[in-house]
Amino acid sequence: MAFVRASGLSIRFPVYAVDHRSLKKHLVGAAVGGRVMASRSGPPIISALQNISLSLSDGDRLGLIGHNGSGKTTLLRALAGAYAPDEGRLEVLGKVASLLDLSLGIDPSATGLENIRLRAMIAGLTPSQIDERLDDIAEFSGLGPYLAMPLKTYSAGMQARLAFSVATSVSADIVLMDEWISVGDAAFREASHKRLTGMVDAARILVIASHDVSTIRSYCNKVVRMEAGRASPVVDIGKLDELMAA
Repeated sequence: MAFVRASGLSIRFPVYAVDHRSLKKHLVGAAVGGRVMASRSGPPIISALQNISLSLSDGDRLGLIGHNGSGKTTLLRALAGAYAPDEGRLEVLGKVASLLDLSLGIDPSATGLENIRLRAMIAGLTPSQIDERLDDIAEFSGLGPYLAMPLKTYSAGMQARLAFSVATSVSADIVLMDEWISVGDAAFREASHKRLTGMVDAARILVIASHDVSTIRSYCNKVVRMEAGRASPVVDIGKLDELMAA
């Protein structure tokens, strides 16, 4: 069993080295973004998420749609545990796999194998679990002898392959994604698509933010539209066009 429950979830960020009036003037022409709030005793505050309420359980695949800056990534990071609520409640039951930033935890001076262990530890694997999966991760990456070399000698594509191989080696009840991940050359992209699809299919709950409507249609059965830190009610995927038009 797994579930995600948010009730009145609000998250705010203080903005230092700028006063309230200059920040408000800077954002006045923006179509999206959190609301600027004045503070009596401190810096101005951006209300990044405002009164978000939703409930997800086994079998739910939720798509987050909305413009850049609407709060999709902030919500995903909150679900991942990176941000604590300033108001409201957030309950998450189940092991979470957060595929939001593949560069997280990468050490350029360490070897590929050392980085596999480092990222796997960040993902919550124990040393024994890492040992069990190390050969599979190394083989899937296709990096061969390069795994003994420092990551700073890798191309961007090689680093992405390594990070993807580790991130998708973890089984999870809840998978969080900021856009569908596609890395490497054509052959690796095909293999990575199968691996990622298998991970998503095995998860009890999926939450994915994407600008690609076809991705939302393919993988989600529910959808939410985000705007300026607020969320519409969760609706069936059949109402996606109606939500987009709104």
